Parts: sequence; C-alpha cells; structure tokens
Amino acid sequence: LAGLGVSPGDRVAVGWPTSVAFVSSYLGVLAAGAVAVPLNPASPAPELRGELERVRTAAVLGDARRSAALVEAAASLGLPVLDEVARGDDALEPVDRDDADAAVFLFTSGTAGEPRPAVLGHGNLRANLEQMLALPGEMARPDDVGFSAVPLSHVFGLNVALGLTLATGASLVLQERFDAGRSLELMAQESVTWLLGVPAMFAAWAELAGGAGGDGLARVRRAVSGAAALSPETAARFEERTGVPVWQGYGLTEASPAVATAAGTGRNRPGSVGRALPGVELRLVDEAGADVLVGDPGEIWVRGPNVFQGYFEDPGATAEVLDGDGWLHTGDVAVVGEDGDLFIVDRRKDLVIVSGFNVFPAEVEKVALAVPGVADAVVVGRPDPQTGEAVELVVVRGGDEAAVTEDQLRAACRASLARYKCPSTVRFVDRLPRGLTGKALRRALREDQPA
Repeated sequence: LAGLGVSPGDRVAVGWPTSVAFVSSYLGVLAAGAVAVPLNPASPAPELRGELERVRTAAVLGDARRSAALVEAAASLGLPVLDEVARGDDALEPVDRDDADAAVFLFTSGTAGEPRPAVLGHGNLRANLEQMLALPGEMARPDDVGFSAVPLSHVFGLNVALGLTLATGASLVLQERFDAGRSLELMAQESVTWLLGVPAMFAAWAELAGGAGGDGLARVRRAVSGAAALSPETAARFEERTGVPVWQGYGLTEASPAVATAAGTGRNRPGSVGRALPGVELRLVDEAGADVLVGDPGEIWVRGPNVFQGYFEDPGATAEVLDGDGWLHTGDVAVVGEDGDLFIVDRRKDLVIVSGFNVFPAEVEKVALAVPGVADAVVVGRPDPQTGEAVELVVVRGGDEAAVTEDQLRAACRASLARYKCPSTVRFVDRLPRGLTGKALRRALREDQPA
C-alpha cells in the first residue's frame, strides 16, 4: 500500500470474503494509516460501485479471480483489484494514529435509512473491545480457539469475532460460507472453545447436534449469538441438544458494535440481552426524550467512547441519530425489567402505525411463528387509505403441516392480538429475503408488495 502511494486517511476497500486474506489486508490497511472499508464481494456490481464511489476509494483489495462484480465495479472507476499480498524487502513500521482518527468505514442502513458509511475511529473500536473484556467471566481468553462464519465485512464479525481474538491473542477458525455440518467437523478438528454466530446458525447446529460432527461442540465453553434476535425456542433447543447455553447480546454498527450482553450477568433469561457493558451508558426514552418507567417500552439511547463519529460527509444524517450530548438514538425499542435486564421489543423504524396505534412487527410475527406449518414470517406495513398503514403478514410455509391457510393465521392472530394488530393481508412466499447476518430485509418486501 505504501508503494502504491496510499497515504494515511485514504480509504482502501477490503473485498475479500471471510478468510485469512481478509485479515491480512485489513491489518495492512490499518498499519498503513489508511481507513479500511470492508465490502461484501458477493454484492452486485452496481452496489459495489456505489460504495467505492461514495467513499472515493484509493485502492481495492480482493479476489479478482472469484469476484467478477468487484472487478467490474472497480474497473468502472479506473481501479484495479489487487489480489496478491506482496512482502517488501524492508519491513515498514506501522503509521501512528490517534484515537480520533478514522479506522473503518462500514456501510449500514442502521438508524438512518439508506446505507451510509459509518465512521468508526481507532478509539471507538478499541474502547468496545476493552468494554467486552471488562465483563466478568472472561468473554475471551488467550487459550481460546474461536469459530465464526459471520462475514468479516459485518461489524459483528469484524470487531467481536476478529477483534476479540486479536485483543486476547487467541486463535480463530473462519468459515467462508456457513455450512452447519462442515462447521461442526471443523470445530471438532480444531478443538473450538468459543463460538460466535447468528440465530440461523444456532438453529442449524441444534438440528445436527448429536449426529455427524456433533462432538464439535464438546469443548465449547461459551456460545454468543448476535446481529439479530435469537428466539427463546431456538436457544432452548440448542442448549437441550448440546448442553451449551447461548448468551445473547445487543449492538449496532454505530456502537462498534456491542452495547449490552447477558454474558457476565450470571443470568441467562430467555429473550434477554442482559445489561449494558461496563463503560456504556444506556437510557430508554419516550417520544419527548424523557426516561420511561420500568416495564414501559422506550427507544434505546447509548453513550460511551464506543459510539461512532458519524456518517461520512453526511452531517444531516449524523444529526438525526447523534445529539449534542453524545447520545446515539438507536431507533430500537426495548423494555427493562425490575431486575435490570433488557428486552428488545422492535426497531422503531419498522413500526406499523394503524390509525395512530403502534404495531410492533415482532408481536405479530411471534403469533404467526407458533402456528403449525409456518416456517418463517415477517410483518411489514402496507399503505392504507383509511388507516394510514395496514399490517401485512408475509409467510413461508414449511414443516409437517405445510398447508397452513390464511384463515388459520388470521384466527390465531385474532385469538392473541388486538384487532388493529391483526393482519389485513397475508402473503405466502417461497422464501424471505435476508441479509448476511440473517435479518429479514423488510425494505425489499415492501418494495415487492403487489399493487
């Protein structure tokens, strides 16, 4: 990078898949004093071009032989994709950087709608690692062997899986594309003790545990789920089949990412994401910005040295989520119990407002998922001339009773929910669009709504 004329502060795209090459490139960019911009090489060329153009990339690192889209996007901007790591004759000293200097740009739709590059400084990333390592019970140890198939282009993979490994001197086994059976075999071969994944991975492991490769979980002392809500049913099934409890956490890109976790609290209550990490301030507030009472839902506000600097060259979007007192307005809604445990209710931006009444999609989805024959379900808002918005339930059939009908779903909702929360339309699809970490892409479902 130095030989290419890359200067401190320049943006360098890292388009490798989850691999050792990604790690080498990422650390090389930081050592050169540049800003790493992790990208998903599986994204379509127009999306990659937009991201490269948005941050005015100085160089692109990635696998030119396997990612035609990355090559096409880079070429359209006159940039080659550098796919070989060269070692110079003389080792260069890493460039000194301050806490306030940008380290990583991560594209996120997060709290501000359309994807924007969130600026995480060296101080933000390190602070969050120190906060996680300050938890009781040793989140990660030098003798740990971790496993992760979470993409390193996602903040959960980048600064939790990889970051904690580097911070403790532990080892990490990476799987480029998640394969439940193969991952269990890898865990057995490498004697994995620390497991990090997203809910869909834990569901797959629970199904295979005890079968081929099932002993891969035998040495696991800590399993952590993040990036999306883990259902109590999945957590219970995984622990029942493996004997390993799954600890949930809560975070977002703009917080580097970890905000709260059940790990270290001594309690692992179903559905709880625990408490705020040491050094992280957390409030639940109402529409007027006042703290809510225990048991009442409120938007999560976060403050601490892990909170990001803002969105790159977008002061308007930054001001929407980061106030003058340093509070990050996450857009996520939660309640806190009498014992201080935090429970995520839903994302505020995903609310469906029917005749002025708020409908949290998770409430309706929970009822739908309990109906036999429903494999997956997501709720989105549909424009309605009378009520402003109406609830649309999008369902994937599956299981032994895959002939589940619209009438059955409506009846289940009427039996459990207020009338305004019940779906006005039910749509059946073959599969739900999901992002890298398993979150349902509600925006894609809204755009795909029939006229």
